[in-house]
Amino acid sequence: MMEGPWIILYFCCFCQLCVAQTVRPQIANPKFATNNPTLSTVALEKPFCVFDDLMSKGASYEVYLYVTVVSARSSRPYVTDNSNKPLNATFQQTNGGQSGSYRAAVFNVPNCASLPKLSDAADATKAPAVLTQYLIRVGDDTACLYDPNYLGACNPPLSADTAYRFKYVLVDQTTGVVKDQTLWSNPIKTRKLKQSSTIDTWPGRRSGGMIVITSILSVLLFVLLIGFLAAILLAAAMTSEEIPTETRYVSQTTQQAIPRPQETIELET
Repeated sequence: MMEGPWIILYFCCFCQLCVAQTVRPQIANPKFATNNPTLSTVALEKPFCVFDDLMSKGASYEVYLYVTVVSARSSRPYVTDNSNKPLNATFQQTNGGQSGSYRAAVFNVPNCASLPKLSDAADATKAPAVLTQYLIRVGDDTACLYDPNYLGACNPPLSADTAYRFKYVLVDQTTGVVKDQTLWSNPIKTRKLKQSSTIDTWPGRRSGGMIVITSILSVLLFVLLIGFLAAILLAAAMTSEEIPTETRYVSQTTQQAIPRPQETIELET
């Protein structure tokens, strides 16, 4: 009779230990992160309510994020050593995840009791804090590779048109060992850089029929413009021909009104 409760307790504990190992990192909700993935970044949801049941009171925990390229030698490489401690492989050591997984980020365990609200993301004053609380952007650090004094987890830009996998690992900072970890995520591919010759520069992306109609209207408009200009030039030419005739008539009338000086001299003599 006493074995029943213990069996149930063991079963519950076992289920709690398996929770994180059946969870995969997910790409962020598009309502929180638009334009995701980009050419060099991928925004992921942080692991809310994934590790809470496994954390002991009084201990300090952190979450490590590991990244690997799908086409690496092992699509699901190890993230721990033989003593169950997390690997500290860097971006440079793994050739950007080509030869294994590298640690891209370290952050505190998300608070399951304080989940982010979509309504707060619409508020410009609350949006930055909500996004920081809700997601982790892989490939967001452009300076760590070139800083010789940088000692933290380096999170440099990802490669374009490349598929990656991601994993969350719960680390007990007191003992330095891995407490639990999620599964590797499904492949998430960064965007491909478009060639300039393939970019559609037509604003409305019209159909073939619309393009023909627009061309015809453009030709008609050009013909009307030429006709209008010809009419203006013809009117200007006709006006210029009439002006000299009026000038000659006025000058003849003026000359007839001038008296002759010779008649005045004959009267005085």
